[in-house]
Amino acid sequence: MTFEQVRHRPPSPLGEPRELVVACAPMRSNVNLSTIMRTAGCCGVVRLIVCGNARIDRTIARDGADAVQLEVRNSLAPALRRLREEGYRLVGLEQTTNSTNLHSYAFPKRTALVIGNERAGIGDTELALLDDCVEIPVWGRPYSYNVATATAMALYEYCRQFPS
Repeated sequence: MTFEQVRHRPPSPLGEPRELVVACAPMRSNVNLSTIMRTAGCCGVVRLIVCGNARIDRTIARDGADAVQLEVRNSLAPALRRLREEGYRLVGLEQTTNSTNLHSYAFPKRTALVIGNERAGIGDTELALLDDCVEIPVWGRPYSYNVATATAMALYEYCRQFPS
């Protein structure tokens, strides 16, 4: 028995936009930011908040650059306060003393996923504003994943929990 394989099947449309926002600290690399935007687009995220001198490389972000609304802010803390006022749970992707393993964390449907800087992570001011922190287990060195890779894992886990 053989099965015909079909390549590049069009995606299933989401009924309503996801109640997921990605909020990024200033990034050192526009490649990482562009990769995060592409992944956000793949996951049906429609709102990406970035801080600092953010530039998107459209050859990396591809269709994500058209699918995701980019909001550029001067700093992250006021944006997080605003998201909380809008009813989002602020979930940081960071290794902390009280972070929860991503594999066992139950995302609230209305989540703002907060992403830190590649080197400095999430700053102390922003950490104090978060409701929860999740971390991704690492079994070797270096002790953390690349920021774009880690964001992709967290977005995928959210989508696994809320497939539509």
